[in-house]
Amino acid sequence: MKKSPLARQHCSVAQTLALVGEWWTLLIVREAFFGTRRFGDFQARLGVARNILTRRLNALVAAGILSRHEERGRGGPVAYRLTESGRDLLPVIIALLQWGDRWIYGQDAAPARIVEAATGKDVAPVSVRAEAGQTLMPRDLLAVAGPGADEAERARFAAMQEEAADRRRARQS
Repeated sequence: MKKSPLARQHCSVAQTLALVGEWWTLLIVREAFFGTRRFGDFQARLGVARNILTRRLNALVAAGILSRHEERGRGGPVAYRLTESGRDLLPVIIALLQWGDRWIYGQDAAPARIVEAATGKDVAPVSVRAEAGQTLMPRDLLAVAGPGADEAERARFAAMQEEAADRRRARQS
């Protein structure tokens, strides 16, 4: 697979999109969450060309998002399973599904629902929460330099923090 130009950006969002941002890739991950394991089942459920599916499955295995397991049966069937890294994509898949239900289909026409297995109740909307549990909005957040930031990134984030402080001071006056 061709290397994404995103892979050159020093950004966790860009690096993640370089791995899973192509639509077939996220649909494969969705299907894996829905219990799909075998190549033929992925192909049948997604309608994706064999060559594309092969490339995407291989890339997901190489990235450590899926693992490949030999199963018993004629022809040495292979099963794909989500790894811990892949399972950590669950909130992303749920958030995309919930966004699509709200902004594309509408709640009354949602093609699928995700419910808690034990209760049958819909899962709560995915949100960003503070450590104490309250929901946070974009105005409540601030991007700051992480431990891997270089000097240019540190300067950029410091400038962003100063701008945010200026906006807060302006609102208070």
